[in-house]
Amino acid sequence: MTVTNKEIQDQIAELKSDYIRIQGDLDKIEATGGNVSNAEKQLQQIETQLKALNTQLAENK
Repeated sequence: MTVTNKEIQDQIAELKSDYIRIQGDLDKIEATGGNVSNAEKQLQQIETQLKALNTQLAENK
């Protein structure tokens, strides 16, 4: 099954929303002196997923 551009764009929007939420959480954790490594790993995973989806979107055009 081929993924449509709309589905890719929806996935990208969802990941961006997650990224913003996690970034806010990271800021709060950092401010309280907590361990930020898990949040940083999540952000890196999202960045990787976004790159892959953007590449896929560009290839579909």
